[in-house]
Amino acid sequence: MPKFNYRARPPSGAVVTGVIEAADQRSAMDNLKGQRLIPIEVTEIQATGLAALIGKINPFKPSVKSNDIVLFSRQLSTMVSAGVPIVQGLNILSEQIENPAFRNVVTGIKEDIESGVSMPDAMRKHPKAFSELYVSMIKAGDEGGILDTILQRLSQYMESSEELKGKVKGAMTMPAVIGFIAVSVVIFLLVFVLPTFKNIFASFGAELPLPTKVLMQFSDLLVKFFYLVVIIPIGGFVGFKQLIKIPKVRFQFDGIILKAPMFGIMLRKVAIAKFSRTLGTLIKSGVPIMQALDTVAKTSGNMVLEKAILTARDEVKKGEHMVAPLKKSGQFPPMVIQMISVGEQTGNLDTMLVKIADFYDAEVDVAIKSLTSMIEPLVMAFLGVVIGGIVIAMFLPMFEMSQLVGN
Repeated sequence: MPKFNYRARPPSGAVVTGVIEAADQRSAMDNLKGQRLIPIEVTEIQATGLAALIGKINPFKPSVKSNDIVLFSRQLSTMVSAGVPIVQGLNILSEQIENPAFRNVVTGIKEDIESGVSMPDAMRKHPKAFSELYVSMIKAGDEGGILDTILQRLSQYMESSEELKGKVKGAMTMPAVIGFIAVSVVIFLLVFVLPTFKNIFASFGAELPLPTKVLMQFSDLLVKFFYLVVIIPIGGFVGFKQLIKIPKVRFQFDGIILKAPMFGIMLRKVAIAKFSRTLGTLIKSGVPIMQALDTVAKTSGNMVLEKAILTARDEVKKGEHMVAPLKKSGQFPPMVIQMISVGEQTGNLDTMLVKIADFYDAEVDVAIKSLTSMIEPLVMAFLGVVIGGIVIAMFLPMFEMSQLVGN
């Protein structure tokens, strides 16, 4: 169970500090109130090392899903448009939500609003549930008196984003599954099957062919150092995750990803679709262009694109159009640059950005189908060569011995 540092004030006396265990921040605050303490500050103690890794991969730990946010946004939008007060709407929704983690979040937001905190500020306290983009749009809707419309747009935006993400995951899943099966089959042959053949070959006492010798030596090494087969991939993955946190390394890696054969084209189209839809949705919702660009940069997921967007933001701050720095970055296709330019000149930038997003969503579909049709034959051919080579090397001595017996 998570632990929280707290500062709290008793009914009389000085501020006290300590550590408390609770399911989440809201539960920790409720526990403190149960002890007749008024919470001042409650922050979760972040786990480190192995505990942090286990916490991240724990499949039983409740978390807020995108579908929870989408459904919440749609239902709250309907209630607000029907004239139901925000607090009452949140109370109704909190009773209907099945996910305990999200129920606690919504209950916490409701209680904060009741105590005088604005809805955007209340949501900002829960970054794992509500992104900066979500909070920015809620703030614009709250200030503009169009909260129901904004909530509806948010649900539509999130549905489109999740659909796009699902397509990309689907394209990556098949090669990953086939690759995993291939590696498993190869390890099984080398560790369990080949040693059996080795004993058979030894009983004949004949000279083994070179391919079989090499395979035997590799099998011996694999059996002897089998633990490395487990440790090296895990160590490599953890090391890569730590290395990628270094900004310079991440920037270089993101640049390589966008230029990668096959996958790079698709990922660039995905990034452009996300950039266009996010910025278009924010501007259409009344979020100031400077704040919108800042939010889009933070949520881009790619440091190369983030740099290009932040450069555009700086130019806009000086009173310039954002299209020039986007063009100079070389990260956006000419068609996108031209459509953004037209949108800026006509004052319909939000509409133009949504059209760009729709176009690139369709382009992503085409790219995924093309990528899948290219990858599957390549993977199957690779599997045929690797596994076929192992099988041939295993049976080659038998073929040679049968020929000797025949002669």
